[in-house]
Amino acid sequence: MTFLETIFARLVRAADANVLCEVRDGRSIPVTGSQVMGLIEQARAFVASRGIQKGDRCALIASNSIRWAALDLALMAEGAIVVPLYSRQAPVELVGMMKDSTPALICCEGAALAAKLKEQWQEGTSDGPPITLLDEIFGGEREVECRALMIHADSDPVTIIYTSGTAGEPKGVVLNAGNVSFMLGATNGRLDELMGLSTNAPGETERVFHYLPFCFAGSWILLLTALSRTSVLSMSQDLNKLADELSVAAPNYFLNVPALLERFRTRIEENIQKTGGWIAGVYARAKKEYLRAAADAGSALDRLCLSFARMVIFPNIRKRISPNLKALICGSAPLARETQLFFEMIGIPVLQVYGLTETTAICTMDDPLHVEAGRVGPAISGIEMKVAENGEILVRGPNIFPGYWQRPEATAQAITDGWFHTGDQGEADASGNWRITGRLKNLIILSSGHNVAPEPLEDALAARLPEAQQVVLLGNQRGFLSALITWPLANGPSTDGGRDGRANSGAHRAARVEAAIEAMNANQPHYKQIRQFHLLGEPFTIESGLLTANGKLKRDAIAARFAAEIEEMYKRKSE
Repeated sequence: MTFLETIFARLVRAADANVLCEVRDGRSIPVTGSQVMGLIEQARAFVASRGIQKGDRCALIASNSIRWAALDLALMAEGAIVVPLYSRQAPVELVGMMKDSTPALICCEGAALAAKLKEQWQEGTSDGPPITLLDEIFGGEREVECRALMIHADSDPVTIIYTSGTAGEPKGVVLNAGNVSFMLGATNGRLDELMGLSTNAPGETERVFHYLPFCFAGSWILLLTALSRTSVLSMSQDLNKLADELSVAAPNYFLNVPALLERFRTRIEENIQKTGGWIAGVYARAKKEYLRAAADAGSALDRLCLSFARMVIFPNIRKRISPNLKALICGSAPLARETQLFFEMIGIPVLQVYGLTETTAICTMDDPLHVEAGRVGPAISGIEMKVAENGEILVRGPNIFPGYWQRPEATAQAITDGWFHTGDQGEADASGNWRITGRLKNLIILSSGHNVAPEPLEDALAARLPEAQQVVLLGNQRGFLSALITWPLANGPSTDGGRDGRANSGAHRAARVEAAIEAMNANQPHYKQIRQFHLLGEPFTIESGLLTANGKLKRDAIAARFAAEIEEMYKRKSE
């Protein structure tokens, strides 16, 4: 069976059971398997009425919803290739990706976005394909007939997901039915292991929460996995109310990006500090004891505080996140080891996942029974991973995509003898547990010839400056490293400082940064020491064009936008 046949069979079995929910205004709005099937058939009838043929591309631009999931399944059932796009992305970027994928139909959530897309498209050479609103697809009465699924073979393409474009134009990654069927087998197997450790009552439905956009590969795989197993997936509808939504959903697990877990950790620790008194004191000693090296035994008081915190403080923290929480799952970017240890300390394991869109989102997954902070788990069963001579991770297996959409040269560069070149650097220990050390194309090559992976140093500096929002390391073909740091300032949009101690109205922040850099540099070789920095009062955002759609740094765009500030840093040091 293909993955789509598996999902449809599960929806039929769960005809009277809830399978999807939208969390709105403090309550859950569920739909059953039969209701989802009804929406799918309604959407299929609309798609068929528009003459969509097998292999036609159809763009889907909308926020997460029950209708998004139903339309995605309907399009694939009709043999269309779904092109999911991020509704928050700039219209010019969305139109660029659609012109590349040439969709026969554009399915859009709202009239305002549709108008912007039409306006942007009309600045080119044509009006583009028709744009249809979701209200039209799911509104009105249509004759619905039982139709066979149009996906028959593993080689049938089902989606084109555009890469984030951190260093260049986004490319369309084609994934086929075989890629997805293989991956759902792997994810279901790992989740079976996790839920086998659960305290849920026998036969109780698995509860999953989700807030990341379905247009991203990992997020989409989680959606399809949840639809293929006995679970209820609750979808966030307002990120500003995430804590309240979690309380309503009460999940066993949910997928995260590191930035959110960092915010969770910061908020929890800030609340403990605000509480003060003996609770703050006990927490500080408990944390100290937990993080202490095993060979360095702590005091009896510290050990007592850790035991007390495990019985009294940590259970309350876990309950506030979700009373049913078994684990957090994290992917998309490296998670700071300190943050992973924090959640482990309070009794919530963080299972890391590593992969790329080209690997159907996943290469490695943490084993729930053997989680090592700072590592991302072993390769999933059925695929191979190795390290090339230049330190790059290579992957081979049924999860590897067949190619980039209409880019044969880029495909040939990415895949050699079946091995996909990830562009990431990493290493595996003796047990096959992988650690990701950096991104090859982000490598900074100093004028001295030294190579520096920026990510570990950026993470280390960010950990010392929790109030700062982003850190970007610079120095390619320069004599030393420097850093751009985003940190909202009370007085003016930006300030800068250097190792000589100069600062303006943000002097206290500049002093904090300088102290953090001093402490870091003390443990680094000379070529990894940061010699200058510049503070920016506004964070990098998707809207400003400095972050990708899934929140990764657009390093080339950042360097271009702040070229004058960067030049000033290097000029200041040479004076």
